[in-house]
Amino acid sequence: MARGLWLTAASTLAVMRRAVYPGTFDPVTYGHLDIIRRGVRLADELVVAVATNVEKAPLFTLEERLAMLREATKGMPRLAIGRFEGMTVDAVKKLKATVILRGIRTVADFENEFQMALTNRLLAPNLETIFVMASQEYSFLSSRLIKETASLGGDLAHFVPPTVEKRLRAKFRKRKGPCGNNLYL
Repeated sequence: MARGLWLTAASTLAVMRRAVYPGTFDPVTYGHLDIIRRGVRLADELVVAVATNVEKAPLFTLEERLAMLREATKGMPRLAIGRFEGMTVDAVKKLKATVILRGIRTVADFENEFQMALTNRLLAPNLETIFVMASQEYSFLSSRLIKETASLGGDLAHFVPPTVEKRLRAKFRKRKGPCGNNLYL
């Protein structure tokens, strides 16, 4: 009898990997889109899950954030956009995903994400968290800084897609005070 590796049809089937990239995406930035593009290459399917976070007061409604993501990712293969409430691990399990995708910009991000990943592992041992380093040109971006720049009338071309910039400009036009001064977040 010859020695070797014998494969059955069932053992040669690839395991489909569904990953979930959760976040508030308020608004979606070029940094988020960079992580999404790279995440699609790492998984058979990537679900971008927009969170309803009661601890944050988003500038954009959930529906607006979903619309911005759909506009910015139009045509990307193997990508789904959805929403969730509650704990990320519960949403990931409900989606039958095996991976949580997270972007890391700085050491401070890593410390926070590492703590969340370990907590998630205790809550759902079958889930893995994959950290993707931000590309250098996006490593400084944050939604908070982009909103502040928009509120002060700054140039947003390097930070967000044109459709998102248009929505930001419209939001802050509505929020101007009686003397024309922008309100700060």
